[in-house]
Amino acid sequence: MADSDDDWRVTISVSGQPQAGQAQQQDSLRQVEEDIRGRVGRGIAVGAGNAQIFLYAGTETAARDAERIALDVLAGHGFAAEPALHRWHPIEERWENPDVPMPQTEAERKAEHQRLADAETAESLATGVAQWEVRVELGSHRHAVALARTLESQGLPVIRRWKFLLVGANNEDDARELAERIRQEAPPDAAVMAEQAGVGWSFPPS
Repeated sequence: MADSDDDWRVTISVSGQPQAGQAQQQDSLRQVEEDIRGRVGRGIAVGAGNAQIFLYAGTETAARDAERIALDVLAGHGFAAEPALHRWHPIEERWENPDVPMPQTEAERKAEHQRLADAETAESLATGVAQWEVRVELGSHRHAVALARTLESQGLPVIRRWKFLLVGANNEDDARELAERIRQEAPPDAAVMAEQAGVGWSFPPS
């Protein structure tokens, strides 16, 4: 498989040292993390979770090299380890097995993007929580109130907090279309951004 300028992640699940207590194991894992970081170099990002080590690289070759180094360090500290390699799919926005092919044609990219949009919409409707939102910052409280009333009169669910508005959307495509629509209604100095939802408010409203 050819390398590309992409995002790769190695997740190493670590089994504890049989003769060590929990506190000692945690200290050992912290030392392992530092040892791995020192050996793999600055081109690899190293993180640690609960009994896991994460290695982030820009190519498959670099990820596999870092994996070998990490497994060697873990073995030296008496840990058993199980690695798994994944590649980030930027359209579907999730980590996938390297065997899952990246879309190569425009038609494949559109199909993969549509699958993501459909999944986001299904999640929004199933949970009643918007997966995306349009965030609007107005120059004054008066402008925020006026724009909120205009959008609400169009049937849009709006949350207003001082000079800020949030308008929910089912998926990224809907959010970007909604952001463009709001820009046409908002004053010229308003900041309008489509982004993944960071608040759990009911959408659509009952």
